[in-house]
Amino acid sequence: MASSPGSNASLSDQKGTRSEGSQAKKSQHAEEAIFYKSCRAAYLTVLKSSLENIKSKEQLTLVLQQAGRNPSQKTVNKYWTSQTTTLNFDDFCTILKEETPATKTELLEAFGKIDTDNTGYILHDELHKLLTTEGEKMTLDEVSAITKLPDFNCNGKLDYKKFCDLYTTTSEQCCRTALEKLEADNRLRHRQFGSEAETAPEGITVPGSKPSLKIVRKTDHKPAPTKGDSRTPSRSAQSCKASSSSTISMCASSSRSTNLIEPNTMKEWQCAQSRGCFYLEEDGEIISHKYRLHLPQRSTVCITIKPLHLRQIEGKSCHWLSVDTVLYVLKENETQENLQLVCFTDQQNKEMFGWKGELPSGVYWLLPFTTGCRLKKVKSQITGEAKLVYRDEDGELALTKEFRAALLDIFETIDLDGNGLLSLEEYNFFELRTSGETCDEEVWAVCKENFDMKKNELTRQGFMDLNLMEANDREGDPSDLWVTLLSLGYNKALEMTEACPFVIDIYAEKCKPRIKAIYLEAGSWQLNRAICKSVVNKGDAKVMDGCENIIVYTYRTGMRITSVIENKSDNKVIVHVNNEQSRNCLSNRGLAVFAVEVAPKSMMVSQHVMPLNEQEEWLYNCVHSLLR
Repeated sequence: MASSPGSNASLSDQKGTRSEGSQAKKSQHAEEAIFYKSCRAAYLTVLKSSLENIKSKEQLTLVLQQAGRNPSQKTVNKYWTSQTTTLNFDDFCTILKEETPATKTELLEAFGKIDTDNTGYILHDELHKLLTTEGEKMTLDEVSAITKLPDFNCNGKLDYKKFCDLYTTTSEQCCRTALEKLEADNRLRHRQFGSEAETAPEGITVPGSKPSLKIVRKTDHKPAPTKGDSRTPSRSAQSCKASSSSTISMCASSSRSTNLIEPNTMKEWQCAQSRGCFYLEEDGEIISHKYRLHLPQRSTVCITIKPLHLRQIEGKSCHWLSVDTVLYVLKENETQENLQLVCFTDQQNKEMFGWKGELPSGVYWLLPFTTGCRLKKVKSQITGEAKLVYRDEDGELALTKEFRAALLDIFETIDLDGNGLLSLEEYNFFELRTSGETCDEEVWAVCKENFDMKKNELTRQGFMDLNLMEANDREGDPSDLWVTLLSLGYNKALEMTEACPFVIDIYAEKCKPRIKAIYLEAGSWQLNRAICKSVVNKGDAKVMDGCENIIVYTYRTGMRITSVIENKSDNKVIVHVNNEQSRNCLSNRGLAVFAVEVAPKSMMVSQHVMPLNEQEEWLYNCVHSLLR
């Protein structure tokens, strides 16, 4: 049926109105996100956690100053009365909304009322009289502190324009410093608030939630108090509007279930293999290799990932063998940006995780992941520093036995195709990790002239000699060698404690798969989205009491439990997470109680949990409570 011009115009107006409303709502969300990020930055500059309360006037003054405010005693007393014992993060955000920072224009207007002649100056005597006798009185010492500052005082007068410039600049600098600290310290983002928000770039829709049949309501949740526990709930806990709890009891044997078909049952299948490594950064972030897989035709495949077994040296621990691994497989479509989760290694056989099924031909991205439960910063007492080089009887430098053993393990780790040789590409991954630079063909040709190579690839002996040359260049000073070792996850006792080498195997029944390492980088938003989607698709869902827009998904696989929070509402929410009733559990957050912030219309990982001791039973008991 044909439509009239008038109806088309009306429809156009309606669309325009909806579009404007949508844009306004997006702008409001953006402003709110910036505001709360600033609040969080200031709060965490003074306090260790968003769940830690402000306990004194002095702390309140300090956090307000970090937020760019310069509160008077009257302002502080307004919010910290004789009845106040603590203020929480929500209270702090409310105060910042009320106490907006004074602008330079407002300050100049205030001074202008005193400087009626518009000279730009105020006599010190007049300033003393004004500030110590009117309004909120200051002490003589406090006023003297202002008048003694040389930047804006001269000949007994205050240059209040310069004073206003310094005041506003200092206020802005406080805010900027707090934000920079938050951005620079991943531990603040990961531990105090969630940083794994499943936010897709513009134009990509966040995956929808599971069908309503999967949603289970949890009602009347009131965790029983622990006997002898007399702690008073904090205001944050008391202000929780909704909650959801999950309890999973795990036997010691259930963490090592055998569901995965052993690869040796597929002897006739064609195989491709690549090694890689998880490296722990100084700020706690984990980076790893990322891979591209090519399947020339549709085939049944088996994909596995497990920690790489290196030669075990007596007296040296193999910490990385207990690190959990998982591999997410994403299908590449028209563009590399539009990757779709196909599967992930959710079946387990001892330390190996795998997946078996049919995949169509095409290009796939393989994104390795570890939860960080067991690959994390460890403070250990190390007595002495391992010796790396020594001088032999002829006075020539040589590598110690212990250092040679470590270098052989490093070689095995960076030899991604496992052929016993290092190609230029493999060596460049090593260089990127240790120095941040790469070698070109010309430099590689020089290496070929000086070090042992086969088929234009560096041998183990050549790799040893390369490190010995570095020691000779520094006349035996091992400083540069230690930079290399520490960046590869070794401690001063030559133990690999902050890295986990792994190996990926791809078995295909009908074709020859090809796998190639492409990047060495931290987890991307695509990986975060894949994690969230895998938990939503396979986990159990519970709606929070009294809040149908907040859903907590919990998924258990082998020795790992992951929970994801979905926020369907139009507002940011803060969720309080409490694991205090869990037993023999290890969370990647590093805390039993923490808070996570979930942006509007998004999903994010709440936490990953593993058993502290796999040989014992473990109980996962987690309560998610809505704070705002």
